Amino acid sequence: MIHKYSRVSGVASILAEDEEPPYELINIEGRSPIVITCDHASNRIPRSLDNLGLPASSLREHIAWDIGCAALSRRLSALMNAPAILGGFSRLVVDLNRHLNDPSSIPEISDNTPVPGNQGIDRTHAAQRVEEIFLPYHTALSALLAEVHATQGVPVILSLHSFTPRWANFERPWHVGVLWNRDGRIAHPLIKNLRHNPDLCVGDNQPYHAREPVGYGMDVHAEGNGYPHALLEIRQDLLSTPEGIDHWANLLFDALSDVLNDKSIYQQVEFES
Repeated sequence: MIHKYSRVSGVASILAEDEEPPYELINIEGRSPIVITCDHASNRIPRSLDNLGLPASSLREHIAWDIGCAALSRRLSALMNAPAILGGFSRLVVDLNRHLNDPSSIPEISDNTPVPGNQGIDRTHAAQRVEEIFLPYHTALSALLAEVHATQGVPVILSLHSFTPRWANFERPWHVGVLWNRDGRIAHPLIKNLRHNPDLCVGDNQPYHAREPVGYGMDVHAEGNGYPHALLEIRQDLLSTPEGIDHWANLLFDALSDVLNDKSIYQQVEFES
C-alpha cells in the first residue's frame, strides 16, 4: 500500500520524496482477526520542520512518542500472528489519536514544554500536516480493517500506548491500564485476568479515562464500526529494555488469549449516537 502525498493548494509539501512514509504496516499476512494499532510509535519529525524547534533531547522524551510501544507492537504482532500499523511521525507533528478540532491535535505546549514549531501556525500549514500524515495513516488503517473483516471476520482492535511514570508531581502506581468507553467486551475480562497477577497494579480507565476525551481511533475505527476493542497503556519504564518488552508482550499475550478465544465477542454492535 503506497500513499501518494497530496498538497493543499499553495502550500509546499512537508515530506520529501525520500522521507519515511507516514505509517508502517507489519505482518499483513497474519491470519489473526486481531489488528494492533500503535499511533505514537515514532518520534521522527519531517526534515522540513527542523525538529519543531526542539532539542534532540526533548524528542527522546514521552512528549514526542509512546516510548517502547513500537517494539512491543512488533513483538505482540508476531506472537499473535496479527497485522499491525505503526505511526511514522511524532505525535507533536499531528497526533493520530486526536480529533482535528482538539487543541492537542497539534500541541503548542506538551507537558509544560513549549513546541516552537507549532506556535502560531496557519490553517493551511496545519491542513498540510493532516493531508500528508494524519489522513494516510487512518486511510491505511481503515483499509486494513476492511481486509481483515473480509478475510477473517469481525476484527478486534488492540491499541497500544505507554505512559510516563510521573505526571504533575504524581508517581503513577499502575503498571498497566485498560481503557474503554462504551464497549467493555475486551476490557472487562482483560482487567480481570490481569488482576489475577498479584504483582500488577492494573488501572481500569487509568491513568487516563477513555472518555476524556474519546480518542480518534476508539471513536472512529472501533466504536464507529462496532468492533470489539481495548486501548492498553503500559508504564514506560517497564518497556525500557528488550527484556522488559519481551516480558510485557508475553504477559499481554497470555492475559488476552482466553478473552480472544471467546467467539461471542466477534460481533459488530451498534452504539446510540
